[in-house]
Amino acid sequence: MKVCVVQPRYSYEECEIGKNFEALLKMTEECDESMDLIVLPEYSDIPADTKNNRLFFEEIDRNNPVLMAQAANTAKRCHAIVCVNAMHKTPTGYRNTTHVFDREGVLVGRYYKTHPAPSEVKSEEEGGHGLDVSYSYEYAPPYVLELEGLRIGFLTCYDFYFYENFPQLAREKLDIIIGASLQRTDTHEALSIINRFLCYQANAYLVRASVSLGEESKLCGCSTVITPYGEELVNMKSRVGLGVCEIDPKEKHYKPAGFGGALKSHAEYVEEGRRPWLYRNGGASVVPFDAVMPYPRLCAHRGFSTVAPENTLPAFGAAVAMGAEEIEFDLWSTSDGVLVSCHDEVLDRVSDGHGKIEEHTYAELLELDFGGKHDPKFAGLRICTFEEILQKLGGRVIMNIHVKIWDYARAEDKMEEIVALLRRYDCEKHAYFMTTNDQMIRRVKEYAPEIGVCVGWDGNKDPMSIVDRAIALGAYKVQLFKPYFNQASVDRAHAHGILCNVFWSDDPDEARAYRAMGIDTILTNDFLAIKNALER
Repeated sequence: MKVCVVQPRYSYEECEIGKNFEALLKMTEECDESMDLIVLPEYSDIPADTKNNRLFFEEIDRNNPVLMAQAANTAKRCHAIVCVNAMHKTPTGYRNTTHVFDREGVLVGRYYKTHPAPSEVKSEEEGGHGLDVSYSYEYAPPYVLELEGLRIGFLTCYDFYFYENFPQLAREKLDIIIGASLQRTDTHEALSIINRFLCYQANAYLVRASVSLGEESKLCGCSTVITPYGEELVNMKSRVGLGVCEIDPKEKHYKPAGFGGALKSHAEYVEEGRRPWLYRNGGASVVPFDAVMPYPRLCAHRGFSTVAPENTLPAFGAAVAMGAEEIEFDLWSTSDGVLVSCHDEVLDRVSDGHGKIEEHTYAELLELDFGGKHDPKFAGLRICTFEEILQKLGGRVIMNIHVKIWDYARAEDKMEEIVALLRRYDCEKHAYFMTTNDQMIRRVKEYAPEIGVCVGWDGNKDPMSIVDRAIALGAYKVQLFKPYFNQASVDRAHAHGILCNVFWSDDPDEARAYRAMGIDTILTNDFLAIKNALER
């Protein structure tokens, strides 16, 4: 794959905007049919600095359509993918945007700068351009464009300074990172360090275009192409022109994971030692991963359901606030495919509705009251979705997710969507699935081996049956169902490295007896009473 970075001249004199823009357009005309990927720098529609907001937006409005047309034509003429950073006007304002055109000149992607710079955030009165940055305060996974079998990620200028985001990019298993930059205050040496570290961390190529502040300048520039190993194939420093080289975008770098270790990417090696309570998801409230959180544990079945309606955010939040190591909840799918949490297949016991969940749309379920039957104080409480649970509690508790869809072997099992949501909210290591369906357990283990699966009771009353299934499936947990287990079944599970949940206990004496048997996690409907009893 032949890639090209375009590095035009940039000026601090606003009177040179027009001249620089015309020069940039001519540079794109130098691109030829041998090229497969062409990248232009940040703010290509206004290649000079101005503090005058009126002039700033006038020039953008004048140059932007010309630039977009030129980019599309260049893509078609060269039969190449073209990435150009320029403003995109949305109903809520202008956004710093990297636009991607395919080889036919069709716009196929837009990346909005993840970390708008202070000058972009500030209003005109505060000395900034007052761009639309509203989107940047909302959670969003890294933007990834899949094109021609490649996974392409993006960074723009200020984004390069958020090194904590590099592991997020690494998790996306990118092939190429497109960089559009100015970075006018950094030296060539600093930019080289940042860019090479990014590639080494993300195990991806970087194709980054910037601008020249003059042939003799030691700042800015450094349009570059760097390998996953961190080798610079192109570093233009302050030269004006095109930087061209060949790459193999599927090339990866692997090294021993520690002395004598297996070959892994740098990010995979780092993940082995990650301590999640120090960083990502982020904050002191993030708990250790399921694999390292100590046992024994107590799991709030359906949340803290003695104080709030079961399988609702208040119940889950109360359990977490009281120190539950785990919460358990159930997943169903509505008739229009929305994943929601409810214990029963039918609505009658837990709401003022009737019939099965799968017979109602999500909008119809939102019209029902899921709190009033528990206590009039909760009247009007709505059903919660799987994504809402992840948004509120991701990383804050271990989630025992009972996927009821799989128990009933629904044709629409939603496996890919369920896994994708866990990955999106960085919860793979803070959650595990529970199901009675052995076929689904095999599928999940193959599709998402990083997510644990717990074997559920399938109705067989033989105490050893569930343990034998778990051994055969290679599962790491079983959820024993009373009274169909005994000490021998617990011991057999432990002998094979399998952890034991038990469903359920609301009686303090019984819970203490389960602890004495070596039960690893007790599910309870009366979290605080059992917690206090076990602590005493």
